[in-house]
This record gives sequence, C-alpha cells and structure tokens, in this order.
Amino acid sequence: MSSMQIQQVLAEMRALQARAAGTPAEIAPPGVQAAGTPDFASLMRDSVDRIAAMQNQASALASAYETGDKSVDLTKVMLEVQKADLAFRAMTQVRNKLVDAYTQVMNMSV
Repeated sequence: MSSMQIQQVLAEMRALQARAAGTPAEIAPPGVQAAGTPDFASLMRDSVDRIAAMQNQASALASAYETGDKSVDLTKVMLEVQKADLAFRAMTQVRNKLVDAYTQVMNMSV
C-alpha cells in the first residue's frame, strides 16, 4: 500500500469511528444508505479493480525487465510482484470469509 492509500484508509476509519460515536439520530436506519457513502458491492468492485491494476502493473514491469529494459530495476519488479501477490491473497481471504458468512446465514434455522 502506498502512503496515500494508507492515509485514505485511516481517514475512512476515523470517519466510521466518528459516525459510530454519534447520536442514534445521526446514524441511518438499517437498509438505508447514507448520502454519499458507497454500497458494499461498489466497494468490492473497486477493490477488485485496484488489485487487477496492481497485477497488470507488476506484469508489465516484469515483461519490461525480461525484454532488457535498462530503466526497470529488478528490485522494483520484485516489490511490485510481491505487493500484487499480497493484495490478491488478502482479497482471497476476504472472499473466503464472505462465503463462510453466507453459508452460515443460509444454514440458520428460522
């Protein structure tokens, strides 16, 4: 994660903390999306798109290094590949947790 992304995540966490600490009148009722806040599907879609972009960038750097481009450093290639791999593995874990939660909810007796 870049410094800018970390700052964005921290800002979102602070906003959520402030919203949670607010009075009940300030919190939207369940099922109602507050104005200006993205829904879960768009957040997931954006995350998948960012991870795909990271993988494409890492792939492009690796290809450039393999073709002999002197401006591409091996260290940078390895770091980008590792960052893309780590992001993909984290996304896979989130997916696994979501699927597990879904199956648990579906197996609940009503």
